[in-house]
Amino acid sequence: MGVFFLDLGSISRVQVNQPAVIRHAEQIQSRRTVKKDWQAAWLLRAVTCIDLTTLSGDDTPSNIHRLCYKAKHPIREDLLRAMNMHDKGITTAAVCVYPARVADAVKALKTSGCNIPVASVATGFPAAQTSLKTRLEEIRIAVEDGAKEIDIVINRTLVLTGQWEGSDFIKTSTGKEAVNATLPVGIVMMRAIRDFYWKTGNKVGFKPAGGIRTAKDALTWLILMKEELGDEWLKSDLFRLGASTLLSDIERQIYHHVTGRYAAYHDLPMA
Repeated sequence: MGVFFLDLGSISRVQVNQPAVIRHAEQIQSRRTVKKDWQAAWLLRAVTCIDLTTLSGDDTPSNIHRLCYKAKHPIREDLLRAMNMHDKGITTAAVCVYPARVADAVKALKTSGCNIPVASVATGFPAAQTSLKTRLEEIRIAVEDGAKEIDIVINRTLVLTGQWEGSDFIKTSTGKEAVNATLPVGIVMMRAIRDFYWKTGNKVGFKPAGGIRTAKDALTWLILMKEELGDEWLKSDLFRLGASTLLSDIERQIYHHVTGRYAAYHDLPMA
């Protein structure tokens, strides 16, 4: 495939019918649903697309270790056995941490014999207002410590001043804003990905992040991805859910599917 040069003129000509987008988002939430075995299957697919994340100022090696254990064992073994899914290698897509915690995560995953990649936010997360030299150094350190994926926060000044470049994955937000992943914004971004693919043949991934806390939220995003971009984008190499608390609710829903009752929170601990 030849080199593709971004046509800035096409970007300036893009128009969004906001009322129509909002209406479509509302319809997705109200009329699209999956039930019973299909719901359980979709929830397991959602698990495999989660970037299990902790981005707290008080992160320590011990809570990183717990996070990595949960990434490897996202759903209780007995529940997976009841669904005959215990031997399917169900894990989260990645573990996402600050650069300073990458080495802890890599060590924990290596000790457990797990090949789940470690992703790291970098480049002055979440504001991206540090110098380019500092941002590049942060990436270098994270990679040297074993990060396989870098979640780069762009300097939004570049966007606001029209200095666009292409990327291999785009994300709704840092997850640290007052408003993060919303369906209307997701629809617009997915259609931009689709148009870009039609024009260039290049597949760009998509990651909604922030505010996705329930199994129902996850299902809605999966359904939207399937409708807008198709089954090819329903795999972890092109779709990620950035979340820290989502997995707990998905596991509770799986528990209910298997047992017919809801688990107490102490029945499904983080690790």
